[in-house]
Amino acid sequence: MSHDHHGHAHGQPAATADFGRAFAIGIGLNLAYVIAEAGYGLAAGSLALLADAGHNLGDVLGLGLSWGAAMLGRRGPSTRFTYGFRSSTILAALANALILLVVTGGIAWEALWRLSHPVAVAGGLVALVAAIGISVNGATALLFARGRGVDLNIRSAFAHMAADALIALGVVAAGVAIMSTGWHWLDPAVGLVVSATIVYGTWDLVRQALSLALDAVPQGVDADAVRAHLLAQPGVAALHDLHIWGMSTTETALTCHLVMPGGHPGDAALSRVAHELEHRFGIHHATIQIEIGDSDAVCALTPEHVV
Repeated sequence: MSHDHHGHAHGQPAATADFGRAFAIGIGLNLAYVIAEAGYGLAAGSLALLADAGHNLGDVLGLGLSWGAAMLGRRGPSTRFTYGFRSSTILAALANALILLVVTGGIAWEALWRLSHPVAVAGGLVALVAAIGISVNGATALLFARGRGVDLNIRSAFAHMAADALIALGVVAAGVAIMSTGWHWLDPAVGLVVSATIVYGTWDLVRQALSLALDAVPQGVDADAVRAHLLAQPGVAALHDLHIWGMSTTETALTCHLVMPGGHPGDAALSRVAHELEHRFGIHHATIQIEIGDSDAVCALTPEHVV
């Protein structure tokens, strides 16, 4: 088979909004709230507020991580990093999801301890500060709401802020209930419920980010349909070495070998295939190698188990 004829066609990656301003506002708002929450936590003797302040500080770092990855993802390729730093958005999404789970686990562990060792807290002050947190975290989450459906990195930032708003809501409920009943065990009990809810809601984000980090076919791309589409192209007798993976949280790449006994179809045909792959399947970067099968030599990558 001849490997002298190669097709390399590029679709343009889907345009995504610049969330730089959203990241800057979100980081500023949450950092100011962390400082205030920690101060009031010390004043009220509330371990719940101090723990939540630590959680929010982790989210500030997470927002910074997501922002940095988004900036890196726009950098062009180099001789060493030939795809640029697009995959940094995948790593940031995975790191954010894992940080959220670890911090939530820490809160749950502390809540379990406090169930058997109740700590008296100023319920009114706790509820008031946490109510402010609902506004801060909710407003920050809204900044990323419109991008969560198309970019996993933006979705991870949204999930962080939405989870914070949920935690703050739980703290408000606990504070009000403590004021009314004096039952200090309600604080850790609510913390456990909120933690379980966050883990349940975050698990899909972890799974998607981990899959992208391992070069799995991105969610929403039907690999069998892509294979069938390529095999249906005029002149294609066989296909092998098909790979589909996420270059970033918003861009999908494909490589494959097409066996075309009639010869190379021409640049226009390859450009048409790349255009169809982008608009039908959301694949933005297609690299297609053409083989004509004119000898007994078999491409070493033909078997499905060979990578």
